Amino acid sequence: MSDVQSLTTTALADIAAAPTLEALEALRVGLLGKSGRVTALLKSLGSLPPEARKAAGEGINRARDAIGEAIAARRAVLEAAALAARLASERIDVTLPGRDGGMGVVHPVSRTIERLTGILRGLGYDLADGPEIEDDWHNFEALNFPPHHPARAMHDTFYFADGHLLRTHTSPVQVRAMQGKTPPLRVIAAGKVYRSDSDQTHTPMFHQIEGFVVGEGVSFAELKGTLKALVRAFFERDFEMRFRPSYFPFTEPSAEVDIAWQQPDGSTRWLEVLGCGMVHPNVLRHCGIDPEKYTGFAFGLGVERFAMLRYGVNDLRSFFDNDVRFLGQFA
Repeated sequence: MSDVQSLTTTALADIAAAPTLEALEALRVGLLGKSGRVTALLKSLGSLPPEARKAAGEGINRARDAIGEAIAARRAVLEAAALAARLASERIDVTLPGRDGGMGVVHPVSRTIERLTGILRGLGYDLADGPEIEDDWHNFEALNFPPHHPARAMHDTFYFADGHLLRTHTSPVQVRAMQGKTPPLRVIAAGKVYRSDSDQTHTPMFHQIEGFVVGEGVSFAELKGTLKALVRAFFERDFEMRFRPSYFPFTEPSAEVDIAWQQPDGSTRWLEVLGCGMVHPNVLRHCGIDPEKYTGFAFGLGVERFAMLRYGVNDLRSFFDNDVRFLGQFA
């Protein structure tokens, strides 16, 4: 029993003086662990005479309980001190100015869409939206595409197993905007479109803006005036423009618009910037509009083409590389 009392006294003193949680844990293992000194005393009870075992056992258990309580109390003190030290070292002065993490900028494609739609809305157009996953009727049939048209082929269009497809242009939005409506209508649609193509001037996903006007007496002359105003306002300068006859299933007559673009050496060359035409009577019929009473015009342009011209970008893929060095130029 004297050994137990001496062990307890020494252990309590060591526990009270333990400087760290690690040192305290080492003491606990050395005293109460499987091979600890107190545990060894309990194991030695079997060697005592039967009449002495009860008193010895009670004394060893009291020592074990006292040492366990002392360890728990010291651990609470050390943990509180460690927490206080951590809080002090991690303290933040919230009144200090924040670090400059760098401001993001509006993507040039988004900037171009906002600029073009802003100009057109200023001309009285309403902005419409539609699904990017379309059915064949809205994407092709209602727009007067014949069954054998190359645009319907799988090498040009992304199809799903159920026959739906990723829209190849924003014109389906125009179909949806005309259905169930009574002219006059003046609508633009902007968004992503998808075609199976990828090179320096084409990507599988790109952006288009299309507009149309339907009403009584709508003429090609009004279309030419609208496009001239749009191009002049977007580039903030005047251009010589020409309308070349072309073909689109959903317009008749159709035209492609070129502008005289000045080169770095001072010369000019014609650049195609958009397509347009008078809305085909079949498209009006599909949308429930009488082509004998109403006429209309439509136009469409590639947003990336306008962005490349405005910002002097020579590779379309730069818009989608997510290179912050490139994007930071547009701040």
